[in-house]
Amino acid sequence: MPKILMVASEAAPYAKSGGLADVVGALPEALRVEGCETAVLLPRYRAIPLKSARRVYDHLPVWLGSARYDVAVYQASAAAPFYFLDCPPLFDRAGLYGENGADYPDNHIRFAVLARAALAVARHLFRPDIFHCHDWQSGLVPAYLRTTFSTDPTVLAIKTLFTIHNLGYQGLFPRSVLPEIALDARVFHPDGMEFYGMLSYIKGGLFYSDALNTVSPTYAREIQTPAYGFGLDGVLRARSQALCGILNGVDYREWNPETDALLPANYSARDLSGKQVCKQHLVNEFGLQPEAMERPLLGIVSRFTEQKGADLLEAIGGRLAQESVYLVALGSGEPEHEDVFRGLAAAWPGRIGVRIGYDNALAHRIQAGADMFLVPSRYEPCGLTQMYSLKYGAVPVVRATGGLDDTIEDGTGFKFWDYSPEALYGAIRAAVEAFGNPENWRAIMLRGMQKDFSWPVSASAYAALYRRLLRQP
Repeated sequence: MPKILMVASEAAPYAKSGGLADVVGALPEALRVEGCETAVLLPRYRAIPLKSARRVYDHLPVWLGSARYDVAVYQASAAAPFYFLDCPPLFDRAGLYGENGADYPDNHIRFAVLARAALAVARHLFRPDIFHCHDWQSGLVPAYLRTTFSTDPTVLAIKTLFTIHNLGYQGLFPRSVLPEIALDARVFHPDGMEFYGMLSYIKGGLFYSDALNTVSPTYAREIQTPAYGFGLDGVLRARSQALCGILNGVDYREWNPETDALLPANYSARDLSGKQVCKQHLVNEFGLQPEAMERPLLGIVSRFTEQKGADLLEAIGGRLAQESVYLVALGSGEPEHEDVFRGLAAAWPGRIGVRIGYDNALAHRIQAGADMFLVPSRYEPCGLTQMYSLKYGAVPVVRATGGLDDTIEDGTGFKFWDYSPEALYGAIRAAVEAFGNPENWRAIMLRGMQKDFSWPVSASAYAALYRRLLRQP
Protein backbone atom coordinates (compact mmCIF):
# COMPACT_ATOMS: atom_id res chain seq x y z
CA MET A 1 0.00 0.00 0.00
CA PRO A 2 1.72 3.22 -1.15
CA LYS A 3 1.88 5.91 1.54
CA ILE A 4 1.42 9.44 0.21
CA LEU A 5 1.97 12.72 2.05
CA MET A 6 0.36 15.58 0.18
CA VAL A 7 1.73 19.05 0.84
CA ALA A 8 -0.50 21.93 -0.18
CA SER A 9 -1.46 25.47 0.77
CA GLU A 10 -5.20 24.81 0.83
CA ALA A 11 -7.76 22.03 0.96
CA ALA A 12 -11.55 22.04 1.11
CA PRO A 13 -13.38 22.42 3.39
CA TYR A 14 -10.65 23.94 5.58
CA ALA A 15 -9.17 26.68 3.39
CA LYS A 16 -10.07 27.53 -0.19
CA SER A 17 -9.31 30.15 -2.80
CA GLY A 18 -9.79 28.02 -5.92
CA GLY A 19 -9.84 24.60 -7.54
CA LEU A 20 -6.64 23.47 -5.84
CA ALA A 21 -8.56 23.18 -2.58
CA ASP A 22 -11.24 21.02 -4.16
CA VAL A 23 -8.65 18.59 -5.50
CA VAL A 24 -6.65 18.27 -2.29
CA GLY A 25 -9.84 17.97 -0.27
CA ALA A 26 -11.39 15.17 -2.34
CA LEU A 27 -8.50 13.12 -3.77
CA PRO A 28 -7.22 11.50 -0.52
CA GLU A 29 -10.50 9.75 0.21
CA ALA A 30 -10.83 8.57 -3.39
CA LEU A 31 -7.29 7.15 -3.20
CA ARG A 32 -8.25 4.94 -0.26
CA VAL A 33 -10.36 2.82 -2.63
CA GLU A 34 -7.23 2.42 -4.79
CA GLY A 35 -5.25 1.04 -1.85
CA CYS A 36 -3.27 4.21 -1.12
CA GLU A 37 -2.78 5.53 2.41
CA THR A 38 -2.81 9.31 2.15
CA ALA A 39 -2.26 12.20 4.56
CA VAL A 40 -2.31 15.94 3.89
CA LEU A 41 -0.26 18.74 5.43
CA LEU A 42 -1.43 22.34 5.13
CA PRO A 43 -1.01 25.54 7.13
CA ARG A 44 -3.41 26.25 9.98
CA TYR A 45 -4.81 29.58 8.88
CA ARG A 46 -6.89 31.78 11.17
CA ALA A 47 -10.11 30.59 9.51
CA ILE A 48 -9.42 26.93 10.37
CA PRO A 49 -10.93 26.06 13.77
CA LEU A 50 -9.08 23.60 15.99
CA LYS A 51 -11.96 22.58 18.26
CA SER A 52 -12.49 19.30 16.38
CA ALA A 53 -8.77 18.61 15.88
CA ARG A 54 -6.31 17.00 18.26
CA ARG A 55 -2.78 18.17 18.89
CA VAL A 56 -0.37 15.46 17.76
CA TYR A 57 2.98 17.25 18.08
CA ASP A 58 4.07 20.03 20.43
CA HIS A 59 6.91 22.47 19.85
CA LEU A 60 8.27 21.04 16.63
CA PRO A 61 11.24 23.26 15.78
CA VAL A 62 11.68 24.30 12.16
CA TRP A 63 15.04 25.88 11.41
CA LEU A 64 15.77 28.20 8.51
CA GLY A 65 19.42 28.91 9.05
CA SER A 66 19.73 30.54 12.46
CA ALA A 67 16.03 31.42 12.58
CA ARG A 68 13.85 29.04 14.58
CA TYR A 69 10.10 28.72 14.10
CA ASP A 70 8.25 26.78 16.78
CA VAL A 71 5.28 25.01 15.30
CA ALA A 72 2.68 22.56 16.51
CA VAL A 73 0.82 19.99 14.46
CA TYR A 74 -2.89 19.22 14.78
CA GLN A 75 -4.80 16.39 13.14
CA ALA A 76 -8.38 16.86 11.98
CA SER A 77 -11.05 14.23 12.39
CA ALA A 78 -11.40 13.07 8.79
CA ALA A 79 -11.36 9.91 6.71
CA ALA A 80 -7.73 10.62 5.80
CA PRO A 81 -5.32 12.38 8.19
CA PHE A 82 -5.29 16.13 7.61
CA TYR A 83 -2.41 17.73 9.49
CA PHE A 84 -2.54 21.45 10.27
CA LEU A 85 0.78 23.22 10.70
CA ASP A 86 0.17 25.74 13.48
CA CYS A 87 2.56 28.69 13.51
CA PRO A 88 0.57 31.82 14.46
CA PRO A 89 3.23 34.40 13.56
CA LEU A 90 3.16 33.12 9.97
CA PHE A 91 -0.35 31.85 9.36
CA ASP A 92 -2.75 33.46 11.85
CA ARG A 93 -3.85 36.09 9.35
CA ALA A 94 -7.00 37.17 7.57
CA GLY A 95 -5.89 35.88 4.16
CA LEU A 96 -4.19 32.81 2.75
CA TYR A 97 -1.60 34.56 0.60
CA GLY A 98 -2.24 38.25 1.11
CA GLU A 99 -4.77 40.99 1.79
CA ASN A 100 -6.29 43.89 -0.15
CA GLY A 101 -4.80 42.69 -3.42
CA ALA A 102 -1.23 42.53 -2.10
CA ASP A 103 0.78 39.41 -1.28
CA TYR A 104 2.22 39.03 2.20
CA PRO A 105 5.87 40.17 2.02
CA ASP A 106 7.07 37.10 3.94
CA ASN A 107 5.40 34.47 1.75
CA HIS A 108 8.83 33.09 0.90
CA ILE A 109 9.36 32.30 4.59
CA ARG A 110 5.82 31.07 5.22
CA PHE A 111 6.00 28.40 2.54
CA ALA A 112 9.62 27.53 3.25
CA VAL A 113 8.50 26.68 6.80
CA LEU A 114 5.69 24.56 5.34
CA ALA A 115 8.22 22.66 3.20
CA ARG A 116 10.67 22.07 6.03
CA ALA A 117 7.81 21.05 8.31
CA ALA A 118 6.73 18.48 5.72
CA LEU A 119 10.11 16.79 6.09
CA ALA A 120 9.68 16.84 9.88
CA VAL A 121 6.19 15.32 9.62
CA ALA A 122 7.68 12.58 7.46
CA ARG A 123 10.28 11.97 10.15
CA HIS A 124 8.00 12.00 13.19
CA LEU A 125 4.34 11.47 12.27
CA PHE A 126 3.71 9.96 8.85
CA ARG A 127 6.50 8.26 6.92
CA PRO A 128 5.52 8.41 3.23
CA ASP A 129 6.80 6.63 0.17
CA ILE A 130 5.97 9.72 -1.91
CA PHE A 131 5.66 13.43 -1.27
CA HIS A 132 2.84 14.66 -3.51
CA CYS A 133 3.41 18.43 -3.76
CA HIS A 134 0.85 20.88 -5.14
CA ASP A 135 1.73 24.17 -6.86
CA TRP A 136 4.47 26.67 -6.06
CA GLN A 137 3.72 26.87 -2.34
CA SER A 138 5.15 23.34 -1.93
CA GLY A 139 7.89 23.63 -4.56
CA LEU A 140 10.62 23.80 -1.91
CA VAL A 141 9.86 20.26 -0.67
CA PRO A 142 11.65 18.54 -3.59
CA ALA A 143 14.26 21.31 -3.66
CA TYR A 144 15.22 20.74 -0.01
CA LEU A 145 14.96 16.98 -0.42
CA ARG A 146 17.42 16.85 -3.33
CA THR A 147 19.88 19.46 -1.97
CA THR A 148 20.02 20.20 1.76
CA PHE A 149 18.70 16.75 2.75
CA SER A 150 20.13 14.72 -0.14
CA THR A 151 22.20 12.52 2.22
CA ASP A 152 19.66 12.23 5.05
CA PRO A 153 18.85 8.50 5.35
CA THR A 154 15.40 9.24 6.82
CA VAL A 155 14.12 10.86 3.64
CA LEU A 156 16.64 9.64 1.08
CA ALA A 157 14.35 7.06 -0.55
CA ILE A 158 11.17 9.18 -0.62
CA LYS A 159 9.98 9.95 -4.16
CA THR A 160 8.39 13.24 -5.20
CA LEU A 161 5.46 14.06 -7.47
CA PHE A 162 4.77 17.71 -8.29
CA THR A 163 1.31 18.70 -9.57
CA ILE A 164 0.89 21.92 -11.55
CA HIS A 165 -2.55 23.35 -10.95
CA ASN A 166 -1.84 26.68 -12.65
CA LEU A 167 1.52 27.50 -14.20
CA GLY A 168 0.64 31.20 -14.16
CA TYR A 169 1.31 31.37 -10.41
CA GLN A 170 5.01 30.71 -9.87
CA GLY A 171 6.13 32.01 -6.49
CA LEU A 172 8.85 34.43 -7.62
CA PHE A 173 11.16 36.08 -5.07
CA PRO A 174 14.45 38.00 -5.16
CA ARG A 175 17.69 36.04 -5.03
CA SER A 176 18.39 37.79 -1.72
CA VAL A 177 15.89 35.55 0.11
CA LEU A 178 18.13 32.46 -0.27
CA PRO A 179 19.80 32.90 3.15
CA GLU A 180 16.42 33.51 4.81
CA ILE A 181 15.06 30.18 3.56
CA ALA A 182 18.31 28.27 4.17
CA LEU A 183 18.57 27.03 0.61
CA ASP A 184 21.94 26.35 -0.95
CA ALA A 185 22.91 29.18 -3.31
CA ARG A 186 23.94 26.56 -5.88
CA VAL A 187 20.25 26.13 -6.80
CA PHE A 188 20.31 29.63 -8.29
CA HIS A 189 21.15 28.81 -11.91
CA PRO A 190 19.09 28.01 -15.04
CA ASP A 191 19.34 24.26 -14.35
CA GLY A 192 17.83 24.88 -10.95
CA MET A 193 15.52 27.53 -9.50
CA GLU A 194 16.76 30.69 -11.21
CA PHE A 195 14.16 32.32 -13.48
CA TYR A 196 15.18 35.54 -15.24
CA GLY A 197 17.10 36.77 -12.20
CA MET A 198 14.44 35.68 -9.68
CA LEU A 199 14.12 32.64 -7.46
CA SER A 200 11.20 30.51 -8.65
CA TYR A 201 9.51 28.22 -6.13
CA ILE A 202 7.51 26.45 -8.83
CA LYS A 203 10.72 25.74 -10.71
CA GLY A 204 11.96 23.96 -7.60
CA GLY A 205 9.08 21.55 -8.06
CA LEU A 206 9.53 21.26 -11.81
CA PHE A 207 13.27 20.69 -11.71
CA TYR A 208 13.83 18.56 -8.61
CA SER A 209 10.74 16.29 -8.52
CA ASP A 210 10.88 12.72 -9.75
CA ALA A 211 7.60 13.05 -11.65
CA LEU A 212 5.36 15.88 -12.80
CA ASN A 213 1.72 16.07 -13.69
CA THR A 214 -0.90 18.65 -14.39
CA VAL A 215 -4.66 18.60 -14.21
CA SER A 216 -5.72 17.78 -17.76
CA PRO A 217 -4.10 16.05 -20.76
CA THR A 218 -4.51 19.06 -23.05
CA TYR A 219 -2.94 21.45 -20.53
CA ALA A 220 0.02 19.07 -20.21
CA ARG A 221 0.65 19.57 -23.91
CA GLU A 222 -0.11 23.30 -23.91
CA ILE A 223 2.37 24.21 -21.17
CA GLN A 224 5.20 22.83 -23.29
CA THR A 225 4.61 25.66 -25.79
CA PRO A 226 5.64 29.32 -25.56
CA ALA A 227 2.00 30.42 -25.74
CA TYR A 228 1.07 28.70 -22.46
CA GLY A 229 4.39 27.96 -20.77
CA PHE A 230 4.90 31.31 -18.95
CA GLY A 231 8.60 31.12 -19.75
CA LEU A 232 8.93 27.58 -18.36
CA ASP A 233 8.03 25.71 -21.54
CA GLY A 234 11.69 24.83 -22.14
CA VAL A 235 12.00 23.25 -18.68
CA LEU A 236 8.80 21.29 -19.28
CA ARG A 237 9.87 20.11 -22.73
CA ALA A 238 13.13 18.92 -21.23
CA ARG A 239 11.14 16.95 -18.65
CA SER A 240 8.39 15.82 -21.02
CA GLN A 241 9.04 12.14 -20.28
CA ALA A 242 8.29 12.79 -16.61
CA LEU A 243 5.13 14.85 -17.31
CA CYS A 244 1.55 13.65 -17.75
CA GLY A 245 -1.96 15.06 -17.51
CA ILE A 246 -4.64 13.66 -15.19
CA LEU A 247 -8.05 15.29 -15.37
CA ASN A 248 -9.47 16.53 -12.08
CA GLY A 249 -12.60 14.89 -10.72
CA VAL A 250 -15.86 16.22 -9.33
CA ASP A 251 -17.28 15.48 -5.92
CA TYR A 252 -20.86 14.65 -6.84
CA ARG A 253 -21.79 14.42 -3.18
CA GLU A 254 -21.59 18.21 -3.18
CA TRP A 255 -22.41 18.97 -6.82
CA ASN A 256 -25.51 17.01 -7.75
CA PRO A 257 -28.87 18.68 -8.48
CA GLU A 258 -30.75 15.58 -7.29
CA THR A 259 -29.47 15.97 -3.72
CA ASP A 260 -28.14 19.56 -3.49
CA ALA A 261 -29.58 21.04 -0.29
CA LEU A 262 -28.62 24.57 -1.39
CA LEU A 263 -31.19 24.65 -4.20
CA PRO A 264 -34.81 25.85 -3.99
CA ALA A 265 -35.81 22.64 -5.80
CA ASN A 266 -34.04 19.44 -6.76
CA TYR A 267 -34.21 17.83 -10.19
CA SER A 268 -32.59 15.13 -12.31
CA ALA A 269 -32.23 14.00 -15.91
CA ARG A 270 -35.44 12.00 -15.37
CA ASP A 271 -37.43 14.99 -14.09
CA LEU A 272 -36.25 18.47 -15.08
CA SER A 273 -39.21 20.35 -13.62
CA GLY A 274 -37.18 21.54 -10.62
CA LYS A 275 -34.77 23.36 -12.91
CA GLN A 276 -37.49 25.80 -13.93
CA VAL A 277 -38.15 26.45 -10.24
CA CYS A 278 -34.44 27.17 -9.79
CA LYS A 279 -34.44 29.52 -12.79
CA GLN A 280 -37.42 31.44 -11.46
CA HIS A 281 -35.72 31.76 -8.07
CA LEU A 282 -32.54 33.06 -9.71
CA VAL A 283 -34.47 35.55 -11.85
CA ASN A 284 -36.17 36.89 -8.73
CA GLU A 285 -32.95 36.92 -6.70
CA PHE A 286 -31.16 39.10 -9.26
CA GLY A 287 -34.20 41.25 -10.03
CA LEU A 288 -34.30 40.29 -13.70
CA GLN A 289 -37.26 41.03 -15.92
CA PRO A 290 -40.02 38.40 -15.93
CA GLU A 291 -39.34 37.86 -19.65
CA ALA A 292 -36.07 36.20 -18.66
CA MET A 293 -38.01 33.01 -17.98
CA GLU A 294 -38.63 32.61 -21.72
CA ARG A 295 -35.19 33.69 -22.91
CA PRO A 296 -31.69 32.20 -22.45
CA LEU A 297 -30.22 32.93 -19.03
CA LEU A 298 -26.41 32.84 -18.98
CA GLY A 299 -24.51 32.17 -15.76
CA ILE A 300 -20.95 32.97 -14.71
CA VAL A 301 -19.14 31.95 -11.52
CA SER A 302 -15.52 33.00 -11.88
CA ARG A 303 -12.62 35.11 -10.84
CA PHE A 304 -12.86 38.42 -12.69
CA THR A 305 -9.43 38.27 -14.32
CA GLU A 306 -8.12 38.23 -17.87
CA GLN A 307 -7.14 34.57 -17.45
CA LYS A 308 -10.84 33.79 -17.03
CA GLY A 309 -11.87 35.83 -20.08
CA ALA A 310 -13.25 38.82 -18.20
CA ASP A 311 -12.12 41.16 -20.98
CA LEU A 312 -14.11 39.16 -23.56
CA LEU A 313 -17.26 39.23 -21.45
CA GLU A 314 -16.91 42.95 -20.87
CA ALA A 315 -16.65 43.55 -24.61
CA ILE A 316 -19.90 41.79 -25.50
CA GLY A 317 -22.06 42.19 -22.36
CA GLY A 318 -24.05 45.11 -23.76
CA ARG A 319 -24.64 43.37 -27.11
CA LEU A 320 -26.06 40.34 -25.33
CA ALA A 321 -28.41 42.46 -23.25
CA GLN A 322 -29.66 44.24 -26.37
CA GLU A 323 -30.65 40.88 -27.83
CA SER A 324 -32.73 39.90 -24.79
CA VAL A 325 -30.16 37.41 -23.55
CA TYR A 326 -29.96 37.61 -19.76
CA LEU A 327 -26.83 37.28 -17.66
CA VAL A 328 -26.03 36.70 -13.98
CA ALA A 329 -22.45 36.76 -12.73
CA LEU A 330 -20.78 35.99 -9.40
CA GLY A 331 -17.11 36.62 -8.80
CA SER A 332 -14.31 38.85 -7.63
CA GLY A 333 -10.84 39.64 -8.84
CA GLU A 334 -8.93 42.51 -10.35
CA PRO A 335 -10.56 45.82 -9.35
CA GLU A 336 -10.79 47.15 -12.91
CA HIS A 337 -12.75 44.07 -14.02
CA GLU A 338 -15.00 44.18 -10.97
CA ASP A 339 -15.81 47.81 -11.85
CA VAL A 340 -16.71 46.90 -15.44
CA PHE A 341 -19.09 44.17 -14.28
CA ARG A 342 -20.70 46.62 -11.85
CA GLY A 343 -21.05 49.04 -14.75
CA LEU A 344 -22.75 46.46 -16.95
CA ALA A 345 -25.27 45.70 -14.20
CA ALA A 346 -25.94 49.44 -13.73
CA ALA A 347 -26.33 50.02 -17.48
CA TRP A 348 -28.65 47.05 -17.99
CA PRO A 349 -30.81 46.65 -14.87
CA GLY A 350 -33.19 43.76 -15.23
CA ARG A 351 -31.00 42.22 -17.95
CA ILE A 352 -27.64 41.78 -16.23
CA GLY A 353 -27.18 40.96 -12.54
CA VAL A 354 -23.82 40.93 -10.77
CA ARG A 355 -22.64 39.96 -7.29
CA ILE A 356 -19.06 40.81 -6.30
CA GLY A 357 -17.47 38.30 -3.93
CA TYR A 358 -17.80 34.57 -3.41
CA ASP A 359 -20.92 32.88 -2.12
CA ASN A 360 -20.91 29.08 -2.29
CA ALA A 361 -24.69 28.73 -2.00
CA LEU A 362 -25.26 31.30 -4.73
CA ALA A 363 -22.73 29.50 -6.95
CA HIS A 364 -24.89 26.38 -6.66
CA ARG A 365 -28.06 28.35 -7.42
CA ILE A 366 -26.51 29.89 -10.53
CA GLN A 367 -25.52 26.47 -11.85
CA ALA A 368 -29.06 25.22 -11.26
CA GLY A 369 -30.93 28.26 -12.56
CA ALA A 370 -28.88 29.12 -15.64
CA ASP A 371 -29.66 27.75 -19.09
CA MET A 372 -26.06 28.21 -20.22
CA PHE A 373 -22.79 28.57 -18.35
CA LEU A 374 -19.89 30.67 -19.69
CA VAL A 375 -16.20 29.78 -19.24
CA PRO A 376 -14.32 31.82 -21.88
CA SER A 377 -10.85 31.39 -20.38
CA ARG A 378 -7.65 32.56 -22.01
CA TYR A 379 -6.19 29.35 -20.58
CA GLU A 380 -7.66 26.80 -18.19
CA PRO A 381 -5.58 24.01 -16.63
CA CYS A 382 -8.68 21.94 -15.89
CA GLY A 383 -11.69 23.88 -14.74
CA LEU A 384 -14.36 22.44 -12.51
CA THR A 385 -17.27 24.81 -13.07
CA GLN A 386 -17.94 23.50 -16.58
CA MET A 387 -18.11 19.95 -15.20
CA TYR A 388 -20.54 21.14 -12.53
CA SER A 389 -22.64 22.87 -15.18
CA LEU A 390 -22.93 19.67 -17.23
CA LYS A 391 -24.40 17.86 -14.23
CA TYR A 392 -26.78 20.79 -13.54
CA GLY A 393 -28.03 21.00 -17.12
CA ALA A 394 -26.52 24.46 -17.66
CA VAL A 395 -25.08 23.93 -21.13
CA PRO A 396 -21.42 25.10 -21.18
CA VAL A 397 -20.07 27.67 -23.64
CA VAL A 398 -16.27 27.45 -23.34
CA ARG A 399 -13.05 28.29 -25.06
CA ALA A 400 -11.32 25.16 -26.38
CA THR A 401 -8.27 25.22 -24.13
CA GLY A 402 -6.89 22.92 -21.43
CA GLY A 403 -9.43 20.95 -19.46
CA LEU A 404 -12.29 22.86 -21.09
CA ASP A 405 -11.40 21.22 -24.38
CA ASP A 406 -11.03 17.82 -22.70
CA THR A 407 -14.41 17.86 -20.95
CA ILE A 408 -16.77 19.58 -23.41
CA GLU A 409 -17.57 17.98 -26.74
CA ASP A 410 -19.98 18.48 -29.62
CA GLY A 411 -23.38 17.51 -28.33
CA THR A 412 -22.79 18.54 -24.71
CA GLY A 413 -21.75 22.18 -25.13
CA PHE A 414 -20.42 24.89 -27.42
CA LYS A 415 -16.75 25.72 -27.98
CA PHE A 416 -14.81 28.51 -29.64
CA TRP A 417 -11.11 28.62 -30.44
CA ASP A 418 -9.90 32.17 -31.13
CA TYR A 419 -9.46 34.28 -28.01
CA SER A 420 -11.60 37.19 -29.19
CA PRO A 421 -14.93 38.83 -28.35
CA GLU A 422 -16.29 37.89 -31.78
CA ALA A 423 -15.45 34.21 -31.32
CA LEU A 424 -17.14 34.13 -27.90
CA TYR A 425 -20.13 36.02 -29.29
CA GLY A 426 -20.42 33.51 -32.15
CA ALA A 427 -20.43 30.55 -29.76
CA ILE A 428 -23.12 32.18 -27.61
CA ARG A 429 -25.20 32.93 -30.71
CA ALA A 430 -24.94 29.26 -31.74
CA ALA A 431 -26.11 28.23 -28.26
CA VAL A 432 -28.98 30.73 -28.35
CA GLU A 433 -30.09 29.37 -31.71
CA ALA A 434 -30.05 25.82 -30.32
CA PHE A 435 -32.04 27.03 -27.30
CA GLY A 436 -34.80 28.02 -29.70
CA ASN A 437 -35.45 24.34 -30.48
CA PRO A 438 -36.72 22.93 -27.15
CA GLU A 439 -36.45 19.28 -28.15
CA ASN A 440 -32.88 19.67 -29.38
CA TRP A 441 -31.93 21.76 -26.33
CA ARG A 442 -33.29 19.13 -23.95
CA ALA A 443 -31.21 16.47 -25.71
CA ILE A 444 -28.05 18.58 -25.25
CA MET A 445 -28.84 19.07 -21.57
CA LEU A 446 -29.45 15.37 -20.96
CA ARG A 447 -26.25 14.26 -22.70
CA GLY A 448 -24.29 16.61 -20.46
CA MET A 449 -26.08 15.53 -17.30
CA GLN A 450 -25.19 11.90 -17.99
CA LYS A 451 -21.45 12.59 -18.19
CA ASP A 452 -19.41 11.16 -15.30
CA PHE A 453 -16.31 13.01 -14.13
CA SER A 454 -16.31 11.52 -10.63
CA TRP A 455 -13.11 11.17 -8.62
CA PRO A 456 -12.64 7.36 -8.88
CA VAL A 457 -11.44 7.68 -12.49
CA SER A 458 -8.88 10.35 -11.56
CA ALA A 459 -7.84 8.52 -8.37
CA SER A 460 -7.15 5.37 -10.37
CA ALA A 461 -4.85 7.33 -12.68
CA TYR A 462 -2.99 8.86 -9.71
CA ALA A 463 -2.62 5.45 -8.04
CA ALA A 464 -1.13 4.04 -11.25
CA LEU A 465 1.27 7.00 -11.42
CA TYR A 466 2.34 6.46 -7.80
CA ARG A 467 3.07 2.79 -8.46
CA ARG A 468 5.09 3.58 -11.60
CA LEU A 469 7.05 6.14 -9.61
CA LEU A 470 7.87 3.64 -6.86
CA ARG A 471 9.15 1.15 -9.44
CA GLN A 472 11.69 3.67 -10.68
CA PRO A 473 15.22 3.21 -9.33
